[in-house]
Amino acid sequence: MNPYRSFAVLIYVTDIEKQAVMRMFDWHELVIEGDDQKYMETLLDKNGRSLRVICAQQDEMGMTASATLTSKMVHHFIPEYVIMPGIAAGTGGMGGSEDQEYGDVLFATSVWNFSNGKYVSPNGAEIVFGEVGFNPRPTVVKVSGDYIDKVRDYVESKENQYLTHFGPLASGTAVVANKSVLQKQVMTGFVDTKGVEMEGYGVAYAATHAMEPKPHVIIAKSVCDYADERKDDKYQRFAAYTSCGLVKDLLERVLEYTGI
Repeated sequence: MNPYRSFAVLIYVTDIEKQAVMRMFDWHELVIEGDDQKYMETLLDKNGRSLRVICAQQDEMGMTASATLTSKMVHHFIPEYVIMPGIAAGTGGMGGSEDQEYGDVLFATSVWNFSNGKYVSPNGAEIVFGEVGFNPRPTVVKVSGDYIDKVRDYVESKENQYLTHFGPLASGTAVVANKSVLQKQVMTGFVDTKGVEMEGYGVAYAATHAMEPKPHVIIAKSVCDYADERKDDKYQRFAAYTSCGLVKDLLERVLEYTGI
């Protein structure tokens, strides 16, 4: 089996997320011949080694773009970790016992596609929106491994300064700013879903279906709104900051590199 050739790749979407990622390390541009994607690279000194970390921005929102970019980066750089920091809508504890605040980090233990299904007439449909019915057929990618336990241990330690919630993260093909959609289409699928966004499923799917050596997946996005009618961008910068802050700590203090 080929060994890992880089420590981690980071994938982000919005310009606000890009700004937060750029503040994590001292990056420089990396050009790959035959690929017009813009990549940035840094070397992270860890345990006496200089480890490569590469980042890139999707050219559009959504799971198709995230899966495509993930596949390219895994092919180019053979990373041990594929990481997506950024912003997400929190569920506000609608389905579980945990309350959420702006800036809380949502760490995915699974990612599921809540848009997958069939639109039908409302008669006999599992979910009804006025004159439209929807029968969901969600697909799920589980995120697991010993590294998740190490992340949990760190999050629960006194060193960590970012409040973090572990659980399912829901990905969809459109932005959700409607409480009814959140309640009917998301929280009925996996009642303990921690947040909603548009890219994590594509990242997790591409990474888990990559050739060996398969990378580990980390989706860690922070709450910037609650996917309801009050949705705005007021807390996006703060959410991007806390997400990238935790990811930076994980890279520097927690995650181990086993490659060459």
